[in-house]
Amino acid sequence: MNRRTFLRKSSVTTTTAIGASVLPIGLNSRATEDQSGASTQNSFKLKYAPHFNMFKNSAGEDPVDQLKFAADHGFTAWEDNRFKSRPVEEQDRIAKAMNDLDMEWGVHVAHGSIGQQTFTVKDEDVWSGVLKDIEDSVEVAKRCGFKWMTVVPGSLDENPKSRLEIGYQTANVIELLKRCAGLFEPHDLVMVLEPLNWHTNHGGVFLERSDQAYALCKAVNSPACKILFDIYHQQITEGNLIPNIDLSWDEIAYFQIGDNPGRKEPGTGEINYRGIFKHIHDKMKAEGRDFIFGMEHGNSIKGREGEEAVIAAYVDADDFEI
Repeated sequence: MNRRTFLRKSSVTTTTAIGASVLPIGLNSRATEDQSGASTQNSFKLKYAPHFNMFKNSAGEDPVDQLKFAADHGFTAWEDNRFKSRPVEEQDRIAKAMNDLDMEWGVHVAHGSIGQQTFTVKDEDVWSGVLKDIEDSVEVAKRCGFKWMTVVPGSLDENPKSRLEIGYQTANVIELLKRCAGLFEPHDLVMVLEPLNWHTNHGGVFLERSDQAYALCKAVNSPACKILFDIYHQQITEGNLIPNIDLSWDEIAYFQIGDNPGRKEPGTGEINYRGIFKHIHDKMKAEGRDFIFGMEHGNSIKGREGEEAVIAAYVDADDFEI
């Protein structure tokens, strides 16, 4: 029995029964039945990637059980920003489960130095630490099957007495990114640069706009340096989402999701995710591309009810015509 075709009787029958009374019609309408009458899982058009603890009330604390729960509900990918910090034994156990479930890895964080001037100021001691971080991430990726790894190039140098003009800071960022790319390239791995918003979450970061990330990738000029387009962050920073996705399209390798305000599941804020997903889906199919969409957001409602609401939200947002 294919895990992506049928629900596991041990955990999902109960959830399906609950969902019949509390979830929007869309969740149940996406389900069909096989000849035995067993309810099948959701069949999403895009590769949405939950993260650990998003479904812990329904699946339990064990990370492998959470993976199984997600797979049973039609999710075909998974991301874990903190994967590198897990004990090796746990990493290997999770990686085996991912392989057994035929799920694809989204990102883990290779380097994120928010609040520190790691890339913008040329300090070889600091840069050696960044490159060691990248080397460690490459080893984890090779062992556990990752391809995409997030890199956040630190904060602007805003010291009024010593700061360089932004052009010089940008040149420093490009130089260090080229060194990082040189570590990823031989292994066919990709760092994805994530612009972050100043207004709500990460004031002072160097990288905040999609056009800025696009220019960096063009300057680095490596298949190992691409853009992570986080729709939540870019709605806050610049809006104009679909045109900016189109303009930076050829350098985008990964998407992340969160509605605004609140950074919760689609449908809880102002972003028209059904329209955005349809646009990306149609464009990527026309060009033979594929993406993982990391669900980097919280749940708007606590407990199992909130986890059911997250699943329902993705069923609804994924319900676009093709």
